Amino acid sequence: MILSPTYEISLMAWTMAATATFLVGTSKAGLKGLSIFNVTLMALAFGARESTGLIIPLLLVGDIFAVIYYNRHTRWNYIFKFLPWMLIGILIGVFLGKELPEKEFKLGMVLVIFLSLGMLIWWDKRKSTAVPTHWSFSGLIGVMAGICTMIGNLAGAFTNIFFLAMRLPKNEFVGTAAWLFLITNLFKLPFHIFVWKTISMDTLLINVKLLPAIFAGLLLGVFIVKRINERNYKKFIILVTAIGAVAILFK
Repeated sequence: MILSPTYEISLMAWTMAATATFLVGTSKAGLKGLSIFNVTLMALAFGARESTGLIIPLLLVGDIFAVIYYNRHTRWNYIFKFLPWMLIGILIGVFLGKELPEKEFKLGMVLVIFLSLGMLIWWDKRKSTAVPTHWSFSGLIGVMAGICTMIGNLAGAFTNIFFLAMRLPKNEFVGTAAWLFLITNLFKLPFHIFVWKTISMDTLLINVKLLPAIFAGLLLGVFIVKRINERNYKKFIILVTAIGAVAILFK
């Protein structure tokens, strides 16, 4: 996004952007599933395509904080299992993002999310301790997560489903996701700068002005996560993932 010297950002746009940035902080601190809301607000403030690049540096700030704070809880075996598929999805998203019919893409993504959530709820009611081990599960969810994170920074629903299916405890869920998103957001960075050209000095100046909002969100997110028990945390993730899936249709 290249802004002209006369470009003016309205108060409403700043308000939406600051709210979105605050939600980025709370999400990176552990309240997973809120990404659809910050993505939507940022798109309303600056435009759908432009916002995808503008939000990347803010996500990286949150990722770095989360990695430092939750690093001791990281489960690298799950990252190694999921990351290659997600990187493949990102590459697909880079080259097909402009061509994918938006309406059909949204419907397909929502369908996959709800089918996966239904499967998770069914497993939970059976009180089964089994987790999906076939490569096709991590492959499908990983590729979808990669495509969605490149096109709209919307990988959260799919990564939530994967980590819930792996039955990771709260802190391991957050710590593992922190490293996964730090790696994938760094991987996306050059594509936004050199291919899509959605990151520029103008967008970075906007990012700097939004930093206080992300720090406030990070602090509040850590405070809340500490006070949510394992069972309620899982219910929260399922609920916001379902709400996010519906919100995608109206984005």
